Amino acid sequence: MKTSLTLALMMSCVIATTTQAQKKTAMSTKPKTTITTPKKQVVYQVFTRLFGNKNTTNKPWGTIEENGVGKFNDFTDKALQEIRKLGVTYIWYTGVPHHDVIRDYTQYGISNDDPDVVKGRAGSPYAVKDYYNVNPDLAVNPAKRLEEFEALIARTHKNGLKVIIDIVPNHIARNYHSITNPKGVTDFGAEDDTSVEYKRDNNFYYIPGKAFEVPTSDTYKPLNGEKNPLIDGKFQEYPAKWTGNGSRQPKPDINDWYETVKVNYGIKPDGTKDFPQLPAGYDTKDYKAHYAFWQGKDVPSSWKKFRDIALYWTAKGVDGFRYDMAEMVPVEFWSYMNSSIKMKNPNAFLMAEVYNPKEYRNYIKLGKMDYLYDKVETYDHLKAVIQGKVLPDPLSEIQKGMADVEHHMLHFLDNHDEQRLASPEFAGTPEKGKPLMVVSATIGSSPTMIYFGQEVGEDAKENGGFGTHSRTSIFDYVGVPHHQRWMNGGKFDGGQLSKSEKDLRDFYKRLLNFTINSDALMGKFEEIQTVNRDKTLSYDPGMYSYVRWSDKEKLIIVVNFSWVTTSNFQLKVPADIIKEWKLKDGLYDITDQLYGSKAQLKVNDGSGTIQLNVKPSESFIFKL
Repeated sequence: MKTSLTLALMMSCVIATTTQAQKKTAMSTKPKTTITTPKKQVVYQVFTRLFGNKNTTNKPWGTIEENGVGKFNDFTDKALQEIRKLGVTYIWYTGVPHHDVIRDYTQYGISNDDPDVVKGRAGSPYAVKDYYNVNPDLAVNPAKRLEEFEALIARTHKNGLKVIIDIVPNHIARNYHSITNPKGVTDFGAEDDTSVEYKRDNNFYYIPGKAFEVPTSDTYKPLNGEKNPLIDGKFQEYPAKWTGNGSRQPKPDINDWYETVKVNYGIKPDGTKDFPQLPAGYDTKDYKAHYAFWQGKDVPSSWKKFRDIALYWTAKGVDGFRYDMAEMVPVEFWSYMNSSIKMKNPNAFLMAEVYNPKEYRNYIKLGKMDYLYDKVETYDHLKAVIQGKVLPDPLSEIQKGMADVEHHMLHFLDNHDEQRLASPEFAGTPEKGKPLMVVSATIGSSPTMIYFGQEVGEDAKENGGFGTHSRTSIFDYVGVPHHQRWMNGGKFDGGQLSKSEKDLRDFYKRLLNFTINSDALMGKFEEIQTVNRDKTLSYDPGMYSYVRWSDKEKLIIVVNFSWVTTSNFQLKVPADIIKEWKLKDGLYDITDQLYGSKAQLKVNDGSGTIQLNVKPSESFIFKL
């Protein structure tokens, strides 16, 4: 029978059972060996410039003086402790490397940036101007900006959290210039032969004989038309370089990444590779073998420059990196880069944007990435489900199709590039996002990522100027209203939150803390959707169910994506699962780990059932 999704889709329920406790054994007289069991990780992405901003003005195109800006020092011990208590293990400090900004810092030896090639007033964090320093906007004393960030690294570690920052290898700011290069380091392009389009050890691609022209538009003006001595429709660059997204025109389109230039990794203009290739079989070798392969090999200049940048930050205590648009850079470079990092820090957390599922295994196995965004499959499908466009059932096939790499596919529902989960353009309300969060956090063994403010329902209604509503602007000086209410003037105690916002944060806190302590979530997955869709009465269109288990813990996860329909039904747990779990006929009491509700798993004649009453947007995690 064909089932249709109504616009009433959404809500969740997670049920966990565990086996009976084993009898206590006599304590061994031999010394015990401590074995660390891998656990789920949770990444908390913060847009560093916005996190501590207490100003609520939010004037479109507002200046720092008008709209305010957050600082490194806003991440106090109290703030970091509360983030950790949320269930977080890593903080991704987004926008730390020094990128273009429209603000005069010349007294600190920093050149002014031309608004003709800067997006917004606060600038894009992905147009990095100096990889060996940090954004002066983020410092109380810009002259001591690097020291302030080093102090934040230490403070983060002291509070039991690890640090991730961005590296953007595909492109850099069109006016890249470091004033803090370490001894022996030259700027990108400083040694290029600019008379040719391509040379392997050039850092950029050139358009010989052509000067760069600023893109024009009928609808966009730098700084929204505000007068500025540098706004003249010109930017001195001769010869012109290829633009960051690959445009080979001296005058890129206004929609191109015109504020950046493409970095050359030894890929010729015809697409052929001009560097050593990994031998067959290296997809099964570890980072040490990859590192050994590259020793003594002649590699392009850009490879060495970005490796040195990563090692510079690793030496300062940064625990990992998020790589922007990693698939625009050859996988061989990643083998070289990531193996070098892992030799310095074997536990480095390396995650990347790769949006082509056909390339996932190459970037994981050959490129030695730890984690890739699971965007085009799990995220996109969950978004379509909550919008009433599709049934949730294909989630099972997505998970099975990635079984060999699922641990490496990082799950998220919110980040700086995407529409806010709570926005009208996505789920519509934060409560409707709850079932998505349960699935995102429990369907795999991979890390979960949330974006600051997501846990209190931030919906990005503000219009920053260059940035628009539904996405928290990364180009403007803005405040983040829901997050500011939790921040409560720097107390970080949620003192200004509404009851619904407090309840939502409590839900996230309970869920995330459960995931980072759950043994089963690092174990096996099996869907029970098919049997329940086929045989269970009142199993509504928005229902989705699966099981997760390990030797120590058994979970039955049931999600109701309907935000209107209360579902009453008897969930079936198939005989093969009951047999796998070695459960005998009988009743198993289960208690909700989120809110304390109780239920029973009934095993009869080798099959299991659970009588459920699932209200809209309700979630359960039951444990024996």
